[in-house]
Amino acid sequence: MASNVTFDVRFSTWREDAACLGVVEDVSFFPDPEDLSAIAQAKAICASCPVASECLTWAIETNQSEGIWGGHTPKERRSIRRRWIEEIERAS
Repeated sequence: MASNVTFDVRFSTWREDAACLGVVEDVSFFPDPEDLSAIAQAKAICASCPVASECLTWAIETNQSEGIWGGHTPKERRSIRRRWIEEIERAS
């Protein structure tokens, strides 16, 4: 049965509260992996973000392979993802 309720995703997502939203500074959240300064700049913004945890979870669950998400690099997220999978396997 179809619902007549309209659901606007734009107003229900954690992204609306992200510290990176509307950042006008010259900050790249998809820096070259060798550019440690650019990575540090992106991570500094993430450090003050009220939804960094949600961002990180989304990036891991959707297997984002590039960029800084939730204050973590792709390599850091792969490590976290491995630990999550190991914990799930141990629990089952």
